Amino acid sequence: MAKGIRGGEASRGWLFISPALIIIGLFLVLPILLALWVSFSDWNGLGSPLSGNTSFVGTKNYEKLLVDPGLSQRDFGTSIRNNFYYVILVVPLQTALALFLAVQVNRRILKARGFFRTAFYFPSVTSSIAITGIFIFLFSASGAINALLGWLGINGPNWLADPSGVIHNFLKLFGVNSAPAPLAAAGPLGISWWEWLAGPSVAMCMLITLAIFTTSGTFMLIFLAGLQSIGSEIDEAALMDGTGPFRKFFSITLPMLKPTLFTVITLGLIGTWQLFDQIYLTGGGAPGKTLLTPAYLSYQTSFKGLNWGEGAAMAFLLFLLIVALTLLQRYVLRDRRKGDRLDKTMRREIATQAELAKGKSI
Repeated sequence: MAKGIRGGEASRGWLFISPALIIIGLFLVLPILLALWVSFSDWNGLGSPLSGNTSFVGTKNYEKLLVDPGLSQRDFGTSIRNNFYYVILVVPLQTALALFLAVQVNRRILKARGFFRTAFYFPSVTSSIAITGIFIFLFSASGAINALLGWLGINGPNWLADPSGVIHNFLKLFGVNSAPAPLAAAGPLGISWWEWLAGPSVAMCMLITLAIFTTSGTFMLIFLAGLQSIGSEIDEAALMDGTGPFRKFFSITLPMLKPTLFTVITLGLIGTWQLFDQIYLTGGGAPGKTLLTPAYLSYQTSFKGLNWGEGAAMAFLLFLLIVALTLLQRYVLRDRRKGDRLDKTMRREIATQAELAKGKSI
């Protein structure tokens, strides 16, 4: 009897999950497969991509972006460069700020912790359209930021219309106004090494500030959940062992937050490489294409240029880039046996003391 009951569980299980599988297959898997086919075709967006008017072109769309010199490759390279600087500045800063805020609001001696948690998280729930509009007002030529700088006797830049890179601006202070010969040569994706080293534009710095301001609250809550999962007996045992606050944080708390840190950095990478709505609202890549990103360029190429094959190819290249960076940061955050031996020994000793203290209290 038991065998017959167990034998029917599989079929009943498939029956229960079949609606979810059908929905996921129709609205997720099939569109992805269709987009993959489009990336290898010359579909122009008119009619069905499976009709006889669409032909298979192989890797031509990918070659235009990665290999063939031309406007498509240059625009794609420019978008990757812009987004690269956005990622390497936003992800570390928002992660560090979120962790700092989480540690502060997790302190028992802090009064009105609920108020501060709500205040820090509030920008994250605000509409990105609304908050981008506010930042455009603040950083416009006649906005509040330039007005404040004017009161201090400083002529503020026209943030949203300045395409110059901050690294180039810094080098101009030392008389470097043009590319040295070694850096003038063509670099990856059709743009020179000098352009790769331009740094984020002044306009992009405004979006970097916006991203850090609006996303740190969400990641603060994730870190806060990770901090609260660490038992209070761990902190008590560390104090009894004479461990200082900085030593305890870097040798005990932070290593125990590695899974949370991996989650936060992964979400940060995905979000920053998918930057779109702020670019759309600030002029679609202006000034001088220094705000152009792969996500917006894919939309522009597909919906405005009606070159859906090339736009889909950009989307899949962006997907592969995100996967590669996720695997890289997973490798970086792995447990290093030699380097973590001391910290593991200390955590094990403190955990043992915590268990003994807990047993004595019982």
